Amino acid sequence: MKRILFTILALVSFTLCSMAQAEIKFDKTTSNFGTFSESNPIQKCTFTFTNTGDQPLIINQAVASCGCTVPKYTKTPVKPGEKGTVEITYNGKGKFPGHFKKTITIRTNGTPEMVRLYIEGDMTEAK
Repeated sequence: MKRILFTILALVSFTLCSMAQAEIKFDKTTSNFGTFSESNPIQKCTFTFTNTGDQPLIINQAVASCGCTVPKYTKTPVKPGEKGTVEITYNGKGKFPGHFKKTITIRTNGTPEMVRLYIEGDMTEAK
């Protein structure tokens, strides 16, 4: 009887603990730089997110689809209800003018475990 009671108690505890987790919610997932000149190739934007879960949120990794895009993100755990940022710098120097669309993949300890952010714009030829 004690064994059955202990097993049930352990299952209930495990279920309650597994329900508590971090959750990431971005204000937006796309940023458009619009049209900019090749003579001013560096563009920046910031994505803001909120931890809507009930456990601290940690960004484990932020990876850009190419070397011209560099993400910088909040490294410390973000407490429930607090905000963090992912800052993106795009450097079009040495790239062909025209439209571009880049992806930044964010991996977290929460749900969803992976989020994709997008930046795009049109770089025109310098005159």
